[in-house]
Amino acid sequence: MSSAPPDLPASWTREKSGCQSMVGYELDHDRTGVSRACHLDLGPQHLNYHGILHGGLVSMLLDVACGQTASAMFRPEDPIPVVTVSLNVQFVAAARGGRVTAVGIPSGNGRTLAYVNGELRDEDGRLLATAAGVFKRGSLRKKS
Repeated sequence: MSSAPPDLPASWTREKSGCQSMVGYELDHDRTGVSRACHLDLGPQHLNYHGILHGGLVSMLLDVACGQTASAMFRPEDPIPVVTVSLNVQFVAAARGGRVTAVGIPSGNGRTLAYVNGELRDEDGRLLATAAGVFKRGSLRKKS
């Protein structure tokens, strides 16, 4: 079942990916402009042995938010596929529970590459991690 509101472009109304279904994050479709976000309500399955949000999930959330932002930077009216070229993550603080939100912040783009910064914050607005990513515009060819 699609989780996107009906007024979004067709590319935003697709089914959840396997990763999104497994991890449980949700895309935030209420943002304006090209900045995109996703959030995750933390559960025990998201924590490492120290009882804090696993760093791999931190990176994944930032990749999702930054990648969605990059996609919208190329074509805001109907975002297109992108692939991650690089993603550098800086871990600032730990999260043990509650909701975390990753936001992509456009930095600049050319014809085929987009540069996006990202922030992951907890529900109190505390900065947990930052990211800087480069994303390459993908092909619109359909899978066979």
